[in-house]
Amino acid sequence: MKKAKLLGVIVCAAALAACGPSGETGGASRIAPVAPPPGFVLPDISPLAPLVRDEIRTRHAAAEDQGAWGDLGLVLMAASFLDAADVAFRQAHAREPDELRWPYYLAQLHRRTGDTATAADWLTRALALDPAHVPSLVQLGRLHLDGGRAVDATALFERALAVDATSAAALAGLGRAALAADDAAGAVSFLERAVALAPGPSSLHYDLAMAYRALGDRAKVEEHLRRRGDAEPSPPDPLMAAYSGVLRSTVAYERRGMQAMDAGRFSDAEAIFRDGLVAMPDDPVLRHRLGTALMMAGDTAGAVREFEATLAVAPDFEKAHFGLAVIHGIEGRHDAAIARYEEALRARPNYLEAILGLAEALRVTGRLEESQVHFERAVDIDPAFPDAWIVRGVILAQLGRFQEARAWLESALLVHPDHPDIAGLLSELPG
Repeated sequence: MKKAKLLGVIVCAAALAACGPSGETGGASRIAPVAPPPGFVLPDISPLAPLVRDEIRTRHAAAEDQGAWGDLGLVLMAASFLDAADVAFRQAHAREPDELRWPYYLAQLHRRTGDTATAADWLTRALALDPAHVPSLVQLGRLHLDGGRAVDATALFERALAVDATSAAALAGLGRAALAADDAAGAVSFLERAVALAPGPSSLHYDLAMAYRALGDRAKVEEHLRRRGDAEPSPPDPLMAAYSGVLRSTVAYERRGMQAMDAGRFSDAEAIFRDGLVAMPDDPVLRHRLGTALMMAGDTAGAVREFEATLAVAPDFEKAHFGLAVIHGIEGRHDAAIARYEEALRARPNYLEAILGLAEALRVTGRLEESQVHFERAVDIDPAFPDAWIVRGVILAQLGRFQEARAWLESALLVHPDHPDIAGLLSELPG
């Protein structure tokens, strides 16, 4: 082990001894014992494809006979039997309480269901077993950051960086925590280091754009908005790589289906997603993809059925609410669309497409005051989208708030200096 990494492990071990599960120091450092796991009941696997049923039965037999509960949990999680997977992983943890894998996989399971509090608890338990486990440090830091706990998040990202000084994920976390604390200069320092380690289009560039915007550097804002992408740096994670091997069939179905969608072959995509659902009928991602393929092919009734079936399995699956909202809007049922957009945003508050959809549906129905609030929120999330700037400016003018409209459009010009419509609207404002 390199000297720097060994030092990082020592630093993390010392930090863990001083800190409680959520990063506070003092008497909260002891982790509550885990409740005994409930008895395992194999779920109904009869609708699955024969090969999948055989795999689950084989692993179940090995769990009962040899105690291999963790291996059963992996395949159950891959097949979206999440409650059963939870019990299997708990059984594995009860038998091997010093094994990092089981609390870590339980954390991933609860992150998938949206239960971030339970996920954070299991990540804390994983770190009690291995204080230098960088994936757990980064994930727990992100959960704290999403929960508004920038100080706790910073401590975790610092521990990750002490273990691996080349971790772009840890540097990105520190940059985002600094941004959340209104330290734009600090955010730039960390995020530029992260970008140097993880070049190419990524979400880091959007964060950098926001930091440079706070510093008033318009050229840097434009540069990083041009370079942004969806990728997010993650630390090497052998445990999730092992899980990905179990999950590869789902990934393959989705990838093939999306390739067909991208090529405009919607009937082929439909067939691929239906094949995947034979093996994994309760997989909300594949079910939603099927609904999307049907919607793109013009079968809105079929799309509605699949989106509603998605929500029957995963009530907070925000993309299914969004799909239903889009269909309601296309068919002129704007009040129903508004309700679905609001459901999507309850599940995922910063879902940009849903915010824009809700803002537009409110505008179409004449609820201008509410609409402008959501267009402003969209700009806060992504100032690179000019239409949100423009439509809010128009709405403010329609409401007679000309001074506010002028200030808003002048700000829009700082982000989009070459957009002719913004300058044109400014010139048309009275006063």
